[in-house]
Amino acid sequence: MVCVYQRKKDQHMKADEIIVNEYLEFLDQQGFPCVAAKAALSRNHIQCLVASHMACPADDKKILQFLYDFVDAYRTSKNSYHSAAVIFKEPAEISEIHFDTFLWLRLNSLSSKDKEHYHHDPRVDSDPTSARYSFSLKAEAFFILGLHPASSRRSRRFKYPTLVFNPHAEFEKLRSSNRYSTMKNVVRKRDIQYSGSINPMLADFGEASEVYQYSGIHYGSDWTCPLSH
Repeated sequence: MVCVYQRKKDQHMKADEIIVNEYLEFLDQQGFPCVAAKAALSRNHIQCLVASHMACPADDKKILQFLYDFVDAYRTSKNSYHSAAVIFKEPAEISEIHFDTFLWLRLNSLSSKDKEHYHHDPRVDSDPTSARYSFSLKAEAFFILGLHPASSRRSRRFKYPTLVFNPHAEFEKLRSSNRYSTMKNVVRKRDIQYSGSINPMLADFGEASEVYQYSGIHYGSDWTCPLSH
């Protein structure tokens, strides 16, 4: 099911629509730190897909097509702040380690299928160890955020395992218009108030590879990214 943000309160909502509503309400809660997500929410620029089990590849083709459709819609939009969320119904109970494992399984699978038809976005690096790396689908770079109920970060603690795809180019537009630093500072201050601290994996594009931020887990210095580009 693909759903563009449109909150419903219909008692006859289907199960997937209820899950999408829960995600949108999660973003809309008071104090939630990501102002970009709230902006996308207010502009009806959030698209959602509800998939089955995060560890299972059965929905990968459907997920990939959903993200391709999102890329097409994003590229034709004249407005800012867009986001695509893939919400998995299962597993209902998950640890940070398992979520991290499943995240890289899904991203590796999506990337492998994507590379059969598209090159990596030339505006970013394709090497996950590079400080200028971003994940890429349909030659469009994405910054990814993982959400799940066991996250050590309160701002990422959502009821269902979720992968959020944010177009990298939107961050670059903010930088070019000198608005990125302001937004970054606001988000970090709000995250301290909401979660109690700044994410220890946080770094700006060009300082360190953004793969350290995808899962939300705190990696050790000996960690190697499992992406097989």
